[in-house]
Amino acid sequence: MSIRFTAWSAALAAAAAAVLPSMPAHAEYAKPPAELLKVLTAPPPPMPSVDPTGRRLLLTTSQTYPSISRVARPYLKLAGLRLEPGNRSRHDTPGGYGIPACVADFTLVDIASGEHTRVPLPGDACAGGALWSPDGRRFAFQNVVADAVQLWVGDAASGQVRQVPGVRLNPMFGSTVQWLDGGSRLLVKLVPAEQGPAPAGDDVYGPDVQESLGAKGESSTYETRDTLASAHDERLFAYYGLSQLAVVEAGSGEVRAVGAPQLYNGVNGAPDGVHVLTQTLKPPFSHAVTYQRFGYDVDVLDVTTGKRTRIASLPLAERVPVHGVPEGPRDFDWRATDPATLVWAEALDKGDWNVSVPQRDRLMLQSAPFTAAPREIARTTQRYAGFDWTAQPQRSFLSEYDENRHWRQTRIVDIDDPKQAARLLWDLSSDELYADPGTFVYQRLGNGAVVVREEDGKVFLRGQGSSPQGDRPFLDRLDLATLKSERLFRSAADAYDQFLGFTAEPGRYLTWHQSVIDPPNAWLRELGARAATARDGEAQYAAEGRRLTRVADPTPEVRQIQKRLVTYKRADGVDLSFTLYTPPGYKEGQRLPAILYAYPADFASSAQAGQVSGSQQTFTRLAPYRLMLLAGYAIIDNASFPIVGDPKTAYDTYLEQLTADARAAVDKAVELGVVDRNRIGVTGHSHGGLMTANLIAHTDLFKAGVATSGSYNKTFTPFGFQNERRSVWQAQDVYLKASPYFYADRIKLPLLLVHGEDDANPGTEPFQSRKLYQAIRGNGGTTRLVMLPHEPHWYTALESNAQLVAEMLAWFDRYVKNAPAQGAADK
Repeated sequence: MSIRFTAWSAALAAAAAAVLPSMPAHAEYAKPPAELLKVLTAPPPPMPSVDPTGRRLLLTTSQTYPSISRVARPYLKLAGLRLEPGNRSRHDTPGGYGIPACVADFTLVDIASGEHTRVPLPGDACAGGALWSPDGRRFAFQNVVADAVQLWVGDAASGQVRQVPGVRLNPMFGSTVQWLDGGSRLLVKLVPAEQGPAPAGDDVYGPDVQESLGAKGESSTYETRDTLASAHDERLFAYYGLSQLAVVEAGSGEVRAVGAPQLYNGVNGAPDGVHVLTQTLKPPFSHAVTYQRFGYDVDVLDVTTGKRTRIASLPLAERVPVHGVPEGPRDFDWRATDPATLVWAEALDKGDWNVSVPQRDRLMLQSAPFTAAPREIARTTQRYAGFDWTAQPQRSFLSEYDENRHWRQTRIVDIDDPKQAARLLWDLSSDELYADPGTFVYQRLGNGAVVVREEDGKVFLRGQGSSPQGDRPFLDRLDLATLKSERLFRSAADAYDQFLGFTAEPGRYLTWHQSVIDPPNAWLRELGARAATARDGEAQYAAEGRRLTRVADPTPEVRQIQKRLVTYKRADGVDLSFTLYTPPGYKEGQRLPAILYAYPADFASSAQAGQVSGSQQTFTRLAPYRLMLLAGYAIIDNASFPIVGDPKTAYDTYLEQLTADARAAVDKAVELGVVDRNRIGVTGHSHGGLMTANLIAHTDLFKAGVATSGSYNKTFTPFGFQNERRSVWQAQDVYLKASPYFYADRIKLPLLLVHGEDDANPGTEPFQSRKLYQAIRGNGGTTRLVMLPHEPHWYTALESNAQLVAEMLAWFDRYVKNAPAQGAADK
């Protein structure tokens, strides 16, 4: 052990004089100073959900960080997902980025009266998010205990909840619980009652053999997370994935099994409450890709008779083009205006955007009893992106997307009348923020089907309302006859107010209001009511209203932090922006040590690359790196780092654009008189970690860096990274140039590397940080490696996040804050 490492460990040990409340006695985790730890562990604001009838609001408060003992529970890695065998709960979120958070509190709010009812949750367990019934009378949620995942049902009027006895859910593939009909019945996936014990395995397995017989075809790097590695893995996958479909009567709790147990992946009930679309996985199970690419059968199951009708049978898809789609039927969904009609897409270009064709997809339709052949209803020039249905059968919205141009189109169509010409509604860049028309406001019909909310030939749109001054969310009403929009509401400039939903009383709606100093709360407002004054020469659409909830501020000390939007230009004229945070007690003119945080984003056009996103009016909460504000740092936050160009070749100039982005941000922060040029650090996560390491290797703009969960040798993601279309064999120079591993001899500035030991993201496997650390160390650089036990791509446990903050603070204090200041260089 080196003297430097010993001294560093002693310093961290001294900083950790007291242990965290949930930390095992034997653990050796560090913690930051008490004032930072208090803010780190503060409860988050609740998340609001309006019931489908608009009568009640449910506030859900989740746990901030679980303990390391929960994160460290044993789990199985099975074809791209992680499962705890003791109760079959998921050990990862659907994105694979950490264990799902437990709900700490449910509170029901009666919108008419404002009465609050706290829901009594089961003790010593882990409740999941609630699912409203279509009639708004009930809500259901899953609850994880030591040996099962339970089903609980709540009464919306009283707030009382009860467990459905005898139900053990199987959430392995999701779509575990859903409502049928108006809310009297639930469709669930159960652990088969007579399944028996899991397959036993020997301590020693035979070789894992894979074979390719010359067929050509890429498969994305990002399809290879936690793949199966043995015949025993295959048996475990088949065992734990097996589930029994059942219908549960919400009132009585009666459970009725439907059909035989299967490897049900997707399950989706039709509007009629009788037919259920199922996707059933089937062997062979690949060791090269995750379960999403396994072969599967698509069937329609009648839950009253148990009859099953085959719709399609899809093979294993190990070779899907990067940014492409599998061949054959895909994207199945029910038409909302029919009792039981399926719609799906089929690729006309072999699923490969490189293939030049006049249309990329065709859309098919088939109705119950599914005996007649499916019929083609439309074709799309670009890739099919879904239907949005209205309650009027003759009107729906068909969207398509051009991956290469970053372009989207939406048309108004009548799929029952092919002679009726489609009307173009939207045609714009998917990167466009300022002219974004918003997204549809939906409503749930009595049978549970979701449709676009429509009143008198007009639909409603909600959007972020991005502008050069930041986001100002809005609510619009679009006339489908004229295709012109009327603005009904826009957030005030000094707040951040989002539309939540309409209430049961006509003309009233809810917004979720917050400001820099006000925590998020629900407000009841009326259409047409507007503030009496105008600011900035424009009419205000921020309606007066009544505050409905009273969420308190858990961290008043954070309100002393100031933030402002800063706009500037890159050397080539691209517009950029960042949010500048200054610490409590900051006095104008004082130059501070600073930390730049960014995450590079890809844009097809410079016109959209510089558009401002986000708001400076949101209630200030501090992510781990922002906690440095409480230690006297300024934060150059969410600095624009666009990589602009044709997606097929944009990364040819990745390093040059990265450097230009960083230089522009640093120069602007110094020009403002807030930041000391000679005391700036840089940090980023994942793709931002790659950015951090590259900036430390190739620029002299920063004193030190902290890179978390990055990927530093892109040749180990050979079939594309981020939006790179080419493989490493097609663009070797691009992959090498983007990889700081190959420039480790240039990394002389201090670089702290942090990574989760169980990172599930295939692009950022833990060895990436280990190898970069070894390369820097071997070349005489200053570096430190912290591997966080049991952690995935995003760090979950309280102890891990406290360690991260302590490490980051000690690193930046040593190499940035206490670096020699050179005031003359700031001018």
